[in-house]
Amino acid sequence: MPPFSQPTFQERTQMAAKAKDAALKKLKAKAPISAEVVAERKAAQLAREQKQAIAREEKRAAFEQLKAERKAAKEQARPKLALGLTEAEKKAARDERYAQRKKRKR
Repeated sequence: MPPFSQPTFQERTQMAAKAKDAALKKLKAKAPISAEVVAERKAAQLAREQKQAIAREEKRAAFEQLKAERKAAKEQARPKLALGLTEAEKKAARDERYAQRKKRKR
């Protein structure tokens, strides 16, 4: 068994050229795609893109609605500042905010 010898630069370029020619022959041997198949694929792609755009818009609208609902709930939960509150009412509002903060942390 002869010892292994490293291929030279010329041998490597010849092997690469042969591999490239073989790949090109294999590619050219494929049957061409008919215009009908191309049209069907484009139509399917358009349909997919439209479905994705509709889904994206629905998701965005749902997110905006959720965001608006959260903002409304937050505004409703925020205690209304009034100058006529007594000290006891102020303390009760503070205690309520404190309890909500503690509840969120858990």
